[in-house]
Amino acid sequence: MTWPIFRAVLSATVSAGFVLGAVIISPASAAQELQGQLARGAKLYDKWFAVIKAEKPKDTHAAWPASNTKKKGNTTWRCKSCHGWDYQGKDGAYASGSYKTGIKGIGGMAGADPAKIVAVLKDDAHKLAGKMDDGDFQDLAMFVSKGQIDMSKYIDSAAKAPKGGDAARGAGYFTTMCAQCHGKDGSLPKDMKKTLAKQMGNPWEVMHKILNGQPAEQMPALRALDPQIVVDIMTHVATLPKEK
Repeated sequence: MTWPIFRAVLSATVSAGFVLGAVIISPASAAQELQGQLARGAKLYDKWFAVIKAEKPKDTHAAWPASNTKKKGNTTWRCKSCHGWDYQGKDGAYASGSYKTGIKGIGGMAGADPAKIVAVLKDDAHKLAGKMDDGDFQDLAMFVSKGQIDMSKYIDSAAKAPKGGDAARGAGYFTTMCAQCHGKDGSLPKDMKKTLAKQMGNPWEVMHKILNGQPAEQMPALRALDPQIVVDIMTHVATLPKEK
C-alpha cells in the first residue's frame, strides 16, 4: 500500500471513531459529554446541596448583605440567589426585588480558566471549600466558564417574556418532550406548587431549568437543543392556564 492510499484509509478510520483497533472519542461524543457536564454544573449553580444530597445549610451565608432581610438560611447559599437566573446579578433581574443584593453577576467569568473559577468558589467570600468534592467544583466551574448563555437574546426583560418565539411550533415541542410529565395544561406533577404558566413570571428561571433540568429531579436537560426551541416552548407555556 502506497503512503497516499494508507493515509486516506487511516483518515477514514479515524473519522469513524477508531484508529488501529483502539476506540477514540468522536467530536460528537465529546460535545455531548460536555453538554452533560454543563447541565450538571448549572444544577449545582441552582441548588448544589440538593444535587449532591447534602444537608441544607441552616445559617445565612456570611456574604449575604445585611441590607436584604427578605431571604435567609439555605436560600442564601444558592449561587443563583446572588448572581441571578440571568447570570447578571445586580445588573439584571435581581437589580430589584426580594433578591436584591448588589452583588455582581458571573458574566465576567465566562471563558475563564475553570481552575481559576474553582479557586474563587473556595475563597473566603464564597466559603464552599469542603462543601463539595473536586468533581462537583469542576462541573460548576465549567458551567460558569462554558455554559452561560446571553438570555437577553431570548427574553424581553421589560415584558418579562420570551421574544421571537412561535407558540404553535412550541406546542408541538411541548407535547413531544414535556407533556408526559407536566400534562398538556402544564399543571403536573401534583406536588409542583405553581403551574408552568404561572412560573413564566420568571422567564429566566424557566429557561435555565428547561436547558439544564431541575436539581434532584428526573427532569431532563435540553441544552443540547437550539435555544430557539426553548423559546418556542416557553412561548407556548405562557398561553397555558395559570391556575390548576
